[in-house]
Amino acid sequence: MSLLHPHITRHKVRVAPRRTNRLLGARVDPLTMDETVETIEDLIEEDSGHYNHLAMNAAKLVSASHDQELVDKFASATLVTADGQSLVWASKLLGAPLPERVAGIDLMDRLVDASAKKGYRIYLLGATDAVVRQVRWRFLARGANVVGIHNGFWRRDDMTDQQMADEIAITNPDIVFVGVPSPLKEDFVFAHKDRTGAGICVGVGGSFDVVAGLTSRAPKFVQRMGMEWFWRLAQEPRRMFKRYLVGNSKFVWLVVRARLNRD
Repeated sequence: MSLLHPHITRHKVRVAPRRTNRLLGARVDPLTMDETVETIEDLIEEDSGHYNHLAMNAAKLVSASHDQELVDKFASATLVTADGQSLVWASKLLGAPLPERVAGIDLMDRLVDASAKKGYRIYLLGATDAVVRQVRWRFLARGANVVGIHNGFWRRDDMTDQQMADEIAITNPDIVFVGVPSPLKEDFVFAHKDRTGAGICVGVGGSFDVVAGLTSRAPKFVQRMGMEWFWRLAQEPRRMFKRYLVGNSKFVWLVVRARLNRD
């Protein structure tokens, strides 16, 4: 599958056993950022399958709270990490602590560094043509091995998900970053990760817009406060209103109810 740089010696890697927690009934793995990156690199170099990473956030937990099929679907992911600081806080309150937030955009940044160091082949899927081209240029400037790109509107162009996956497979990628909104992101990754031929598919949502400079990332102190959602809401109020104000209120209620039930 992988065509790494000549100086990389391929070898069979023993991937660590899965560790899981349950948060509001859904699976979230208690992994740090370093552990997540190390596991993904092990999976790529093991070269024995096609894997996927799910960035779990409050909105996905709210959706899963009344949909057992979605809970089961999320549980089938290779890795599930906490994308939001609110999940870390909730996990401690509910007695199943997660070590830290593993934000999708930060994970992507770390894997781009890994590509530059180890030659992992990256495919970028998502955003507009202009944005994804800009992201490719920025990643190439960092030394990453970007082997293909496509915008996130293939369905609008009457291209099926299967055809999109086949186009990705032609490039023989190690990592596919999928920068499209939920639930399209999850629908595509869970159904077609094998067909893409990728070592691992990683959902990164709107991260391409941030990398391209279309939107900005919240300052570190805002992230530590768990208020990055408010920063995004201020930039895109129409698109993010329902997800954050309505969704976050439902999430808080679910956490409070779960805490009261524990007591």
